[in-house]
Amino acid sequence: MTGKIDVHQHLVPPAYRRALETGSRTPGGWPVPDWTPEGALAMMDEAGIATGVLSISSPGVHFGDDVAARELARETNDYHAELVKDRPGRFGQFAVLPLPDVEAATAEAVRALDELHADGIALLSNVNGRYLGDPAYEPLWTELDARSAVVFVHPAEPPMPRLAGLPSPVLDFPADTTRSALDLVAHGVFDRHPRLRVILSHGGGFLPYAAHRFEFASMFNPGTTEESIYAGLRRFYFDTALASTPTSLPSLLAFAAPGHILYGSDSPFNPPPSRLRFDGWLDTYEGLSETDLAAVHRTSAEALFPRLAR
Repeated sequence: MTGKIDVHQHLVPPAYRRALETGSRTPGGWPVPDWTPEGALAMMDEAGIATGVLSISSPGVHFGDDVAARELARETNDYHAELVKDRPGRFGQFAVLPLPDVEAATAEAVRALDELHADGIALLSNVNGRYLGDPAYEPLWTELDARSAVVFVHPAEPPMPRLAGLPSPVLDFPADTTRSALDLVAHGVFDRHPRLRVILSHGGGFLPYAAHRFEFASMFNPGTTEESIYAGLRRFYFDTALASTPTSLPSLLAFAAPGHILYGSDSPFNPPPSRLRFDGWLDTYEGLSETDLAAVHRTSAEALFPRLAR
């Protein structure tokens, strides 16, 4: 199988959909689309996607009740693992965690990686205003680093009001990804946990465009330098979901380390006409050679997920 590996594709299992509908919850005001495994496979076949590494989108599984969040995370991850077991070449798994309950999230991460054999872990850019560099996450990072885990960071609604007529995915999501990425680097998470591999959604938000500006973080974070901040930011991997445009690709390609750009569709939240438009921009971008495009579509992801290369 030689098609694309899509590292940014979502699933909406029945139990998760019921939890969203019960509280009228959405990803920052964006409608929750229909989803079935069969529909996902049909989309993938049409788009030339061999494997979709699936994840739960914002707002995650924690809606104020620790016990309910633990149960929903476990049920969702078990459903997801069975999906991968039935079609291991077509689906992958970024397991969801019941944050902000760090103890339960750490236990579920260990279970998902060690027992369910998940391909990685999905984290939101912030949970209740707590970003990824927060010291409270240290037990989780320790376990993930011990397993050289791949971590997929998906944006969440930031702790601020939405602008009128602008659901959070339109503007706030890329900004929140950027905030969380810099918070993680400035507070030394990669320094303490060098085996982590972290993918940022949507081309890293505004990070590639403003990376040198973020070097000023070293003025306010002892133990860092401009060089260490920049080097830390280049540790990230980036997916192309909603970020493969003629205006965003130049910054992303100029900034990302070799092999650190991965294909993402954001299906089913990204509707088919939009997905086709973004795919077209990526496939016809003059700054990518055939080898470069093959790396984005597949070979760079194979390095992160060796089982998919087999």
